[in-house]
Amino acid sequence: MSKDTPCIAVCMIDPRTGLCFGCGRTLPEIASWHRLDRAERLKLMALLPQRMADAGLTLPGSPQSA
Repeated sequence: MSKDTPCIAVCMIDPRTGLCFGCGRTLPEIASWHRLDRAERLKLMALLPQRMADAGLTLPGSPQSA
């Protein structure tokens, strides 16, 4: 995957939070991703780890999910 996307091909939405289990984006964010410029993508990607932590979700492969 490109470094300009947080997608890790684990595309499942958590029904409780509305966040993707793989990347932490919402469905509207995923749908509009191709329309965002690189700066907007990077800004959103910087928020995702904390968003996942706040929601009680961990990124697959992270130390917390092991």
